[in-house]
Amino acid sequence: MLTPKILTTLPETTPRSLLADLLAGVTVAMVALPLSLAIAIASGAAPETGLVTAIVAGFLISLLGGSRVQIGGPTGAFIVVVYGVIAAHGFDGLVLATLMAGAILVMAGLLRAGSLIRLVPEPVINGFTIGIAAIIALSQLPDAVGIVLPDGTPADALERLPAIWEARGTLDWPSLAVGAGTVAAIVALRRTLPRFPGLIVAVAAASAAVALLALPVDTLGGRFGALPRTLPSPALPEITAARLVELLPSALVIAFLAGVESLLSAMVADRMVAGRHRPSAEILAQGVANIGSALMGGLPATGAIARTATNVRAGGRTPLAGIFHALTILIVMWVAAPLAGHLAMPALAGLLLVTAWNMSEPQHWRGWLTTGRVSDRVLLVLTFLLTVLADLTVAIGVGVALGLALRLRRRDVPPADWKPPER
Repeated sequence: MLTPKILTTLPETTPRSLLADLLAGVTVAMVALPLSLAIAIASGAAPETGLVTAIVAGFLISLLGGSRVQIGGPTGAFIVVVYGVIAAHGFDGLVLATLMAGAILVMAGLLRAGSLIRLVPEPVINGFTIGIAAIIALSQLPDAVGIVLPDGTPADALERLPAIWEARGTLDWPSLAVGAGTVAAIVALRRTLPRFPGLIVAVAAASAAVALLALPVDTLGGRFGALPRTLPSPALPEITAARLVELLPSALVIAFLAGVESLLSAMVADRMVAGRHRPSAEILAQGVANIGSALMGGLPATGAIARTATNVRAGGRTPLAGIFHALTILIVMWVAAPLAGHLAMPALAGLLLVTAWNMSEPQHWRGWLTTGRVSDRVLLVLTFLLTVLADLTVAIGVGVALGLALRLRRRDVPPADWKPPER
């Protein structure tokens, strides 16, 4: 079914439910604001692209999606692939790859391909998620502790680790204190006040301390300048046949990540609200949202599990909460964009370190590595290693291929009645 969920929920809307969705949307926006900025910076893009993505894609995902409570926007899962595309093809190349990924997802939605997520082996999803989390943490460590890396330091893990170690003498103690303090504040607020938007409070408090104490710590405005207060005008990237062929692998990876993560998030949300999402409608919405984000100069987008869970805990029960979340970020961008320049870079890096830790789901590591089939454990570790040491595209391709081969083997598929051709 391709019918957006909002058409089902609107007739059920009451003043009480509308207020609950409004409050939930504002709460999620306070979580999404610093995350969107931090994800954009970690991806090698301008900070405002994160806000554009959260506004445009977040609005379209809620308006057209197949989940009652899905919250969309930029997510940590895209950091690695986005950074790589920008490094190889520039930001204009990323916009085109995102546009292509959106078109792929639209076609997948129209073909009712949403149910195909069941074919992706769980160890592959877990393996590359942990790998992405490790790469994010490695990329944010220098900013979190104030280490200055030489220009041109590669993002590759095997080369970046020695570079960080060699630059350890540049460690800045005020930056380390701000980064560590932000991490501690986020963890403490989540444990004591789980429904409270602790992310923005922790980052804002750390940044305020930097400003009030005049600490020599890098800030968002100091590194990137002032944020714009309005959305950019729609624009198309340069499109040629050669660029389409060149960027197709990146577009396929973006489409795969957007589709898988959005459907996983929708499945988690279903369990939280005892609902049932429409997978094909969700995939179609992700496609339209990525096209919209690309046309506005934003980043790839998908359903965000953490923000969706925050929405549910805050009382959101219909897609209106996601729409209010996008509109709140837009209003904050109009009104308070100059204040974002005071955000401390170590605080944003600390926020992403916590995000990476949560992405890796450490509470499940022991179960993944000690229970189940040995082949599943090997597949998880292999996907993780390929993600960190090789390439995300390779990791996904090899992991999915091996996983499907293992599944076919377990089904005891009879051998094909095949004869060699006569020559």
